[in-house]
Amino acid sequence: MPNNTNDHARYQSPFAWRYGSEAMRRIFSEHHRRLLWRRVWIALARAQASVGLITPAQLADIEAHATEVDLDRSLEIEQITRHDVMAEIKAFAEQCPTGGGVIHLGATSMDVVDNAAILRQQEALDLILAGLKTLIERFAELSERYAETPVMGYTHIQPAEPTTLGYRFAQTLQDLLMDWDALRQVRENLHGKGFKGATGTLASYQQLLQETGVSAGELERRALADLGLEAFPVSTQTYPRKQDWLLLNALAGLAQSLYRFAFDLRILQSPAFGELSEPFGQGQVGSSAMPFKRNPITAEKIDSLARYVATLPATAWHNAAHNLLERTLDDSANRRVIIPNAFLAADELLQATTRITGEINVWPGAIQRNLNAYGVFAATERLLMEAVKAGGDRQQLHEIIRERSMTAWAAVQRGEANPLARLLADDPVLADLLPRARILALLDASEYVGEAPARARALAQSARRRMRHTD
Repeated sequence: MPNNTNDHARYQSPFAWRYGSEAMRRIFSEHHRRLLWRRVWIALARAQASVGLITPAQLADIEAHATEVDLDRSLEIEQITRHDVMAEIKAFAEQCPTGGGVIHLGATSMDVVDNAAILRQQEALDLILAGLKTLIERFAELSERYAETPVMGYTHIQPAEPTTLGYRFAQTLQDLLMDWDALRQVRENLHGKGFKGATGTLASYQQLLQETGVSAGELERRALADLGLEAFPVSTQTYPRKQDWLLLNALAGLAQSLYRFAFDLRILQSPAFGELSEPFGQGQVGSSAMPFKRNPITAEKIDSLARYVATLPATAWHNAAHNLLERTLDDSANRRVIIPNAFLAADELLQATTRITGEINVWPGAIQRNLNAYGVFAATERLLMEAVKAGGDRQQLHEIIRERSMTAWAAVQRGEANPLARLLADDPVLADLLPRARILALLDASEYVGEAPARARALAQSARRRMRHTD
């Protein structure tokens, strides 16, 4: 029986009510699936009517009942047939007194199920791409807004050289643009099975068409044109399951990009960094035990769901590899789960990341604190270069800076202010080479960000142009 989404007295998948949008849930509803099956049957019937295999009256009767899905009746029949497609055929035929007897003529179940599956995947990918476009535009805006904002950079989660906050956002933007390309490519190359019968040879259709002068391939072309689908030129009973693997890989790639962003945000929200934080509502509760907590729960949800999506391509890989000879059925049950769940999880990931980035908190005080504590270490590189250019001995200067840096690092570890700029400005060897004011200016790490601002802005502008061209 259809599941009532308000009935929480029995198990429901969290994707039925907690994760994903209503639009994506409708696409993957059983009701919509049956509507798509009927759309495929009607496309086949129209093609068959065009060559005289069924009458105009039969076609009109089938078309008239296209939207009258009666899932209760179909599931009742399925208790007897133990075959969902055959049950839907019978339920549809009961509604069509004139045309019911020719529904599914010449077809095998997967002629209907696989073509309908691709129609549904097209709809779902369009929804994902629309959400991704919005997110790309959001990251382009953040990359530009903070292009000039210096922040401490970290490698190995240890202080390294400064970068800018916009350049950091641009890293995610760049990843998302790669995901955009991958998902667009999958969307543009989705192929249905077509109408090829039980083992993909078109033999049943060829038999029907013997006296019509029309080939089975032409009948298939007409039905596919009605659906707006392209089909694989050869197939077994199903379309190649490798296509599912490519689809899930693309969705997993998107999940990977959002995982990395959310993980970085979780690190930067911790008090030791404190530079960014996700939005926190006025009445939001961070912990049932600790009233002060402001946990990054949305970023953690993103990482949790993204890890789940990452596991799904492995199942699709096995489905493709184990689709033996002309077809086995051991992919069917898990495909009912992995494909809808991959889309619903990706949909939730996009929504959650869009919410976070729309109201992300940037804390300038913490950013400056970290630059003050660690940035001067990175800036010693340019001090070394300038001192050598002024006539100093590179090896001697390197040792002076190293010794002073170790002293300063120990002070920072004790919780003291970083004394490195003062130690170097007061060093007599350096003082003979450069004025004190020049030494202090060179040790201001906020200007040591290279081309990061320009590159962040350039990528943002490029991303915006690409998104405009998709309208």
